[in-house]
Amino acid sequence: QVKCSGLTMVMKREKWENNDTDALVKAFLSMRDSREMKAFLRDLLTESELIECGKRFHAARSIAKSIHYDAIREDTGLSTRTIARVKKWYKHGRSGYRLAIRRWKHQL
Repeated sequence: QVKCSGLTMVMKREKWENNDTDALVKAFLSMRDSREMKAFLRDLLTESELIECGKRFHAARSIAKSIHYDAIREDTGLSTRTIARVKKWYKHGRSGYRLAIRRWKHQL
């Protein structure tokens, strides 16, 4: 709910924004180091899902460097459709990819 000039408006949350995803985010944030995070991710996701997420992050990093789709496809095996989706969220999403890439670079 948001109050505006004495009126109360109910802001509709997106479908993925719910108590379960809020709990998941808090669980991610509770991990203390990369070992704990890897263990949690491996329990949470199938091996294929985890590999796919890694490939998407690879694609986002490549998009940030303006690398062509063909090279990204060759490096990751992702379809051009998936690469286009990653690019869409990289360019027009909530800046999550950009923030993650920036912070990832500082850990190198």
